[in-house]
Amino acid sequence: MALEKYRQKRDFTQSPEPAGGKSHKSPSGRTARFFCVQKHLASHLHYDFRLEHNGVLLSWAVPKGPSLDPSTKRLAMHVEDHPIEYGTFEGVIPSGYGAGIVMLWDRGTWTPEVEDVDAALTKGDLKFTLDGYKLKGSWVLVRTKGAGWSSGGADRSWLLIKHRDDWAGDVDIAEFAPLSVKTEGDFADILSADNPDIWRSNRPAKGGETGAMFEKIIARALEMRSGRSDRSGRSGGSDRSTSSSKRKAAASSKRKVSTSKGKIVARKKTGARKAR
Repeated sequence: MALEKYRQKRDFTQSPEPAGGKSHKSPSGRTARFFCVQKHLASHLHYDFRLEHNGVLLSWAVPKGPSLDPSTKRLAMHVEDHPIEYGTFEGVIPSGYGAGIVMLWDRGTWTPEVEDVDAALTKGDLKFTLDGYKLKGSWVLVRTKGAGWSSGGADRSWLLIKHRDDWAGDVDIAEFAPLSVKTEGDFADILSADNPDIWRSNRPAKGGETGAMFEKIIARALEMRSGRSDRSGRSGGSDRSTSSSKRKAAASSKRKVSTSKGKIVARKKTGARKAR
């Protein structure tokens, strides 16, 4: 019944999110298992931090995203468990709970630094090591108040903190590495691959900073979709030329990502030396 609250909040006839019908057995003890972070633009922008445990993804919403600076404590609100299948989800939730755009921002494995994860969660002090594309090294989740733990998130307020190690530093990782690890795209790329028309008049947020973000993203997604439609109407020779250009662009993008990863590591380590 761990996913009962997750399913109650969603209409799977309208949302492309996975319902999580399959049962999963997660590793125990200090064995590595899956983690991910999803960047979610809904009524506000936030990052969903998820750790696999007991066949589900334990989940926390981090409004400002993870920080590599050990002196920065990020608020992490414990939310309902998600199915393991959610760990690969990236796409558009058109309406209802969580309506918006979901990007797979990071993924990899996490390894508990304690033998008993359940006891650590009950205590409100879970130490672990991440090995993702963007987040690495030692971290801790600390409950700020409350005296218990429940999968439904009764004691919701936690802090996500980076421990001081070679992967710590002053790089703003959310700003430095903003793109998807699944597609290497941004929110506009994800929306343009779906249906940019869905929010012409009823987007998830209309006012403030988030509303302005949606407006720009929707306009760019519509422009990208229009550009693809124009190209698809050209001759076969033109299509072959376009395909060739796409392959070159993809190769260039992979080179850039590879270089960027190197920069992230270098700058992280530089920051770590400064912090010592």
